[in-house]
Formats: sequence, C-alpha cells, structure tokens
Amino acid sequence: MRIDERTEVAGGEAADRFSDGPRLLADIGGTNARFVLETRQGHLEAICVLPCDDYASLLDAINAYMHSEDARAAGSARVRHAAIAIANPIDDDTIRMMNHHWFFSIEAMREALGLDTLLVVNDFTALAMALPYLRADQRVQIGGGMARADSVIGLLGSGTGLGVSGMIPAEDRWIALGSEGGHVSFAPCDQREMDVLSYAWRELSHVSAERLASGRGLELIYRALAERAGQPDAQPLLAFEITSRALAGDCEICIEAIDCFCAILGSIAGNVAMTLGALGGIYIGGGIVPRLGPLFERSQFRARFEQKGRLNEYLAQIPTFLITAELPTFLGIAAILAQKLKRANSGAPVLESVRQARGRMSPSECKVADWVLKEPNAMLTLPIAEIAQRVGVSQPTVMRFCRSIGVQGLADFKLKLASGLTGGAITVSHCHVEISDTDAELARKVLGNNASAALAMRDMLDVKALTEAIELLRGANRVELLAVGSARVVADDMQQKLLNLGIVSSFFADPQAQEMSAAMLKPGDVALVISRSGALPDLLRTVKVAQACGARVLAITASGSPLARVADVLLTLNHPEGSLNFVPMIVRLLQLMVLDILSVGLARRDTAHRTSASTSAALPEAGQLHGMRISGKLKFGGHLE
Repeated sequence: MRIDERTEVAGGEAADRFSDGPRLLADIGGTNARFVLETRQGHLEAICVLPCDDYASLLDAINAYMHSEDARAAGSARVRHAAIAIANPIDDDTIRMMNHHWFFSIEAMREALGLDTLLVVNDFTALAMALPYLRADQRVQIGGGMARADSVIGLLGSGTGLGVSGMIPAEDRWIALGSEGGHVSFAPCDQREMDVLSYAWRELSHVSAERLASGRGLELIYRALAERAGQPDAQPLLAFEITSRALAGDCEICIEAIDCFCAILGSIAGNVAMTLGALGGIYIGGGIVPRLGPLFERSQFRARFEQKGRLNEYLAQIPTFLITAELPTFLGIAAILAQKLKRANSGAPVLESVRQARGRMSPSECKVADWVLKEPNAMLTLPIAEIAQRVGVSQPTVMRFCRSIGVQGLADFKLKLASGLTGGAITVSHCHVEISDTDAELARKVLGNNASAALAMRDMLDVKALTEAIELLRGANRVELLAVGSARVVADDMQQKLLNLGIVSSFFADPQAQEMSAAMLKPGDVALVISRSGALPDLLRTVKVAQACGARVLAITASGSPLARVADVLLTLNHPEGSLNFVPMIVRLLQLMVLDILSVGLARRDTAHRTSASTSAALPEAGQLHGMRISGKLKFGGHLE
C-alpha cells in the first residue's frame, strides 16, 4: 500500500470542507485500484494505490482503504457519497471487469458500504470529463494544429487496455461520450505492422486495437519484432522492461517496438479524430505514453496521425496533446459526482431532514429513520404494512415518523423522498428483470427501465426528422395507420388523437384489411407505419401497396430495418426487447411517447387553422369516415366483409 498525504488538483485551501463529509473517489484499472478522499472541492487527501491481485473483491479493497490510518484521519468514517471510475462498460447494475476477475452489484455495494450515493462510470468517461478543466501546464502539445473553440474533443489512453472517449459541447456544459472504441478491429498501415498482425493471429482470433496499443500489446509487438529480426528465442519482456531498455538505448528491438507502438497509436488517434470530428483536439492519457518521454515526441505518432490520404490536411489542423496532469481521472470523477449531487440537492433533501430530526425522535421512530437512511429505495416501493414489519414497529409509528419531519403522511414522504433522491442513490439505467426478483425489485427495475429508455430516446431523437414528420401529417389529406401485434393498441390510440385534431384517419387491426385500405390511398395521403422490428413481411407488403398508390410513408421503427429503408420520413426508435414473457414492452411505451410528441406538435402548429376550418365546414359524421367500423364489420366500397 502506498499513501501520499494530500494533493491539490484544483480550487484551493480557501474552499470549505463539504458539509456532508468527505467524498470517496476510486479509479479502478485492471492492475491497480486507486483511492482518495475529496474533503473539499478539488482537495484530495489520503491518496492510496492498491494492487488488484491482493484482494478477492473490490469491496475488500475499498474496506481496506477506508480502514487505513490515513483514510481514517481524513474522515473516511463520515463518507456518504462515492464515485468509482472503472475500466469497464457500465450498462447494468452488475459490473464484471474485462481485465480482472472482480465483479459486483452497484446497489449491493452501496448498501454494504452504507452510502447514500454510489456512482459508477467508465474510467475514460471520467478522464474525458477532466479535459475541459486541464490547465496549459497539465498538457504538452505534440505536433502542430490549433484547437477550435466549442468543438468535440477526443481522448485515448493506453494502459492495461486501450480507452477511447470524447467530450461533446452542449450549450453551457460538456457531455462525456461512453465508448468501447478500443475494441475496434486493428488495421495495419505498413509491412512491419502486417507482420505483427500475422504474429498476433497465431494467438488471437480477433486482433483489436487494444491488443496492440496497450501494455500487453507492447509485449506482443516486441515478441513479433524479435521473431522478424531473426531472434524467435528472445526472452519475452514485460512492458515496463521494454520501455526501460528503449529509454536506455540498450536494445534495438525494444526501441523498434516502442516506435511501432507509437505509430499504431497515431493511426488509431487519427481514426478517432475523424470519427468524432474532434476539431477541439485529441488528448492522450493512460499509464504508458507519459513514461516514454522523448521517445514519444520523436516517434511516428504525429506523422501517422496525419497520414490519412486525401484527409491529411484535415488532420494536420487538429492538435494532439499528451496529458501530464497528476490524477486527472480523479478530477473528472469528482466533477461528475458534484454534478450528480447538485441535481439531487435541487430536490427536497429528505434524507438530510431525517438525519437532523433523528435526535428529537422516539426510540421506535429512530428505528424507522435508520431503516430509511439505509434502504431509501425500498421505502419508495413498499406499503406501510411491510415497512412496519421490516422495521419491527407499528404502522402508527411509521406515520408519526413521517409527521416528525414535517410531512403529512407516507404518500407525501415518498414523493419528497423520490424527488430528493433523483440523481443520488437511485441510478437510472437498464436492469434485467430476473425470475428471483421480489415485487419491490420488480417495480424498481420496470420503472427504472422505462425512465432510462425515455431519457435515451430524448437524447437521441432526430429533431429534423421530427419536424418533417409533423409537416407531413399536417399536410395529409388522409392518414392510414398501419401496425400489427402489440403496436395495434398504439395505432388505435393515435387514430383517436388524429380525429380529435380534425385529421381524417383510419386504422384496421386485421392485416388483410390494412392492405385493402392501403390500396385506396392517393397522392397527398400518408401511411403512418408503427413497427418495432420493421421486418414483418405482411406489413412491408402493405407499405409497398401504399407507396404504389402515391402515398408517402412515415415510419416509426428501428434504424437499418427493411421498413426504415423504404420510409419517406423515419423516426428511429431503437430499443432491444427481452424474449421472456415477463419483460415489459418498453418499446410500446416509447411508441406512445413519439406519437404524443407528433400530436402535440400538430396541435401547437395548427390549432388556429383547424379551429377556423371546423367553423366553416363541419367534419364528416363518425360513421361516414372512410374505413370506420360499422356494426362490428368493415365497410369497403359498399360491401360488408
């Protein structure tokens, strides 16, 4: 264990200590786990590095740190909020490290540590968040180019693996891009790299960028170049040994391995710059490159960064920077946690009210308070009878507890608690529903999954396509809704919305009836098609019939689907559904939301016009609208079927 007393990464001594105690920050890699306590903004104390292999689990490593002498002196006993940056994708409550054997549940970890907030993010997302805060003396520019203000920034970092991320400017804030770009397929650029790739294929079925532009990749490059130099029996070296010998000039193969490594990293950095349009610059972090010193500055990195054929001049304008700041990941994770807590504190700070009121509560009410502080999520979902049973008190005691903190009852308390926890202990992310889940866990996961999907759709919505869709519906002579399966109820709901807006529309649940009705569409009509997969043969056949009649197609479906490819206007809706029958149909809810947006957009833009039109010419009677149900039958051209 190595512990340094303290360091100052931002802010200053004048900043006040956090009123709710120090914040635990962790940077977890495949080799080492780094911990620190942020006692006030930008002020880090008790910095500690622990080898991951020395501990059976991340929880064991955290407990070892929290009970260390330096951490206790810095106030580890008062920690209520923590954030972990980890070298891994974060797409569920369960985290399984790709470069180490540790795995854990975020919620279980939070409860085990007795925390109010536990935030877990990808380590390169955290490092990316630090980039806007770096000073000029915390980075070194490699090569030419000039950063363009308010432009995308790219980030690469080579260590145990290869991290790729970026920062996207959005008005007055930055959005960190979560990415697994290090796992893209490696592409050689010269004969030497082709030989290295051929060597790697002997050991690996798929050679990603990370397999070569990382510590283990440097070791593989060395072995490949040793064989290429006629020394197949050369003793394998570890990454730090290769670096040391290259810096000392003691080994030609080591020097060439570093040169090859830097060239490969330069090509990858150029790819990232073009993919992101990173005119704000590309930053290089991680544990390997900063140790290379003059070898990196003299390497082919920058030349290969710009070597993109017709786009050489485009790349030459983009600067590349080497991050030299100490502890930059902690700077980023601290900023993310601060933003999260700021949003949480903008709601009702109910948990803090519970702590402050606990001293004047009765012993039985204190039991309720302690349970709420420990299990705030459970408090949101359980009925009063089960709460009383779990705590071991009576139901009237639960009500007295609520009144002791100034709320009228349990329902009011739950509303305020939910508001106060937003962005704090409650994490909005997709969680898999398991057969073993309790009803409380089921409710939390279903609601959380719906919220997560809605937020994702909000961030990914194509505004230009939305505007085109509203204008298309607004100018339609008639709207024919086409949907099958679970989307039928969504289409039926939209038909009612359109009729309320004075737009002639029709919908038939039977696929054959849909095709017959589509055959009577004309130019100026619109077929509004709703489909999760966008690949059902019957639906696609009906769409072709509608287009053959001159109707335009507005589709709400998955991108890249057959339906998406033939649509005139596409509103993309991508969300994977589980195959188990107890997995909620989130897509149906998202479809309803998209249609709500369309109907509200129509009403807002055309209220005056529709109102005026309705006074001059009454709408047809309901039974006269084309394709409406008559006595349970469908009427087409005067025939009942």
